[in-house]
Amino acid sequence: MLLSAAWAWYYGDGDLSALLLSVAICFGVGIPGYLLTRGRYTLTVRDGFAIVTLGWISLALFASLPLFLSRAIPSFTDAFFEAMSGLTTTGATILGDVSRHPHLPNGIESMPRGILFWRAFIQWIGGMGIIMFSVAILPFMGMGGTALLRAEVPGPTVDRIQPRIQQTAKTLWLTYVIISAGETVLLRIGGLSWFSSLTHTCTTMATGGFSIYNDSFNSQTLYIQYVVIFFMLMAGINFTLHGKLILGRENQYKGNRELLFFLGVIGLFTLLLFIVNSINNYGWGEYSLRHSLFIATSITTTTGYGTVDYETWSPFAHMLVFALFFVGGMAGSTGGGIKVIRIMVVLKYAIAEVRKLIHPHAIIPVKVGTRTIPDDVIRNTLGFLVFYLGLFLIVSLVLSFFDVDMITALSASASAMGNIGPAFGSVGPFDNYAHMADGAKWLLCFAMLLGRLEIFTVIVLFSRMFWK
Repeated sequence: MLLSAAWAWYYGDGDLSALLLSVAICFGVGIPGYLLTRGRYTLTVRDGFAIVTLGWISLALFASLPLFLSRAIPSFTDAFFEAMSGLTTTGATILGDVSRHPHLPNGIESMPRGILFWRAFIQWIGGMGIIMFSVAILPFMGMGGTALLRAEVPGPTVDRIQPRIQQTAKTLWLTYVIISAGETVLLRIGGLSWFSSLTHTCTTMATGGFSIYNDSFNSQTLYIQYVVIFFMLMAGINFTLHGKLILGRENQYKGNRELLFFLGVIGLFTLLLFIVNSINNYGWGEYSLRHSLFIATSITTTTGYGTVDYETWSPFAHMLVFALFFVGGMAGSTGGGIKVIRIMVVLKYAIAEVRKLIHPHAIIPVKVGTRTIPDDVIRNTLGFLVFYLGLFLIVSLVLSFFDVDMITALSASASAMGNIGPAFGSVGPFDNYAHMADGAKWLLCFAMLLGRLEIFTVIVLFSRMFWK
């Protein structure tokens, strides 16, 4: 918040006092909380689930303070929605359409700069994970971090680079900072201001999608759009691979089956969107290819940026975009969604089951590359998929209770659980969530948290066995 206060002081937009008051509140709660709970603790996996889930909810409450106290977002429900969307790197916003939300200023671009930076910065922090951040830079807490990381790090596994968990966290954060610095410089070279470059770097690397422009990247140059495409791809790839190359000079990109599948999905959907859009919208050329690539990359990595309104595309293109809502980035990336490794495991398992029908006595292992996937990982993956799709339908059903039409309900549910942001219907890429009922917004906040913490971390708290 102090970094945001510095921008508020520099620009003098009137949000400095609200940010400083928020800082004081955080200190007022945090310091007594720390002093009353000092000591060395060995955390169990069960502790990790509770701390991560309740920690993210608490952090969303504190993150909403500058938005609410500055009156940039006068409704607490809207402020909490924006904060939860930021921390979970969803990118769904209630800002940008004054006609649907009359008490707001004239769109995102008229918001105080300190508040705009705060929206972006909480996405950058949420991208790698608040708990990872705590383990990396706050070792004086005297708590082991393995249980927390197992509950919080995106993806089905935690791939360590270093033997100690704190060293792993520091390595990943250093990699994150180095790549972020690279994007900031390239965007500045492309003509954006330092403020715009930094805020968009924060939301790109987090695959968050909050922009400080009402039209996202629609009015930006080709250079800026291609730079953002590249860094969205970087953010959607496992940061372990980046870290080993940047810090260890070890290239593990080559032959990585998950990476090939991830790039193959984006390539295939880009090609299909390019063909459809060339026929129906833009004609054959670079313009059609660029927008097809941008949207395919943005949705697959769950960033949610936009260059065009994909709702103006053909119905087939709509279905292609909607299908990408359920893909997501690689494990160990900042992307949300189901994750491509899970999709690979499920596909491999389905193929193995078909082969067993032909050869019922054969032992057919499920492999990704040369690695055999254990049965417990397969069961976990199938269970996750069942929970994910089931909760997607439940959230969609409950949203319809708030008089939300079917297309909006289904797409908003998929978008929130996949941490994507834009959807279809009344919450399309150039719309917002301001018009939704408060109950619908709280439900979507819960769906965002479910998606960001990989469902089981939150759902396990509702189990009676957990509390015994």
